[in-house]
Amino acid sequence: MFGRFLSWLNDHTSDVFVVCTANDISKLPPEFSRSGRFDALFFLDLPSRGEKDAIWTLYRNQFEIEQDQKRPTDDQWTGAKIRACCRLAALLEVSLVEASRYIVPVAVTAAESIEKLRTWASGRCLSANQAGLYQYSQPKSGSRRNVKRDSSLN
Repeated sequence: MFGRFLSWLNDHTSDVFVVCTANDISKLPPEFSRSGRFDALFFLDLPSRGEKDAIWTLYRNQFEIEQDQKRPTDDQWTGAKIRACCRLAALLEVSLVEASRYIVPVAVTAAESIEKLRTWASGRCLSANQAGLYQYSQPKSGSRRNVKRDSSLN
């Protein structure tokens, strides 16, 4: 399948706009990233605050949830998690905050994979959210945990 698609990309003569998506571009063969195959690679990170606000409005309307209802903390949430929260709130007839207790963001369950993708994309891909290259700056680590050792074990 990859071979046929690459041949078509190389040989087609008509004007075509091709858009492809990948959850993990590192699993694609390198011939896909050769110059001339695609005009640009974009990295789409988690939604910004403004994007999340729009997503909340969309799904609150879809699931008939009052717009003034308090929203849960949605750090590291995707649009799919916001939808899941609204859907659960409507199905269970509970508040959004209560429904959020059943939501674990993919950025938490797959934190290492997300970090790896962000690091890979930084400086290599265009940002899907703003003009220019995607630049990832790793979050500053919080204070280190202090582990106290039981002196009786020495």
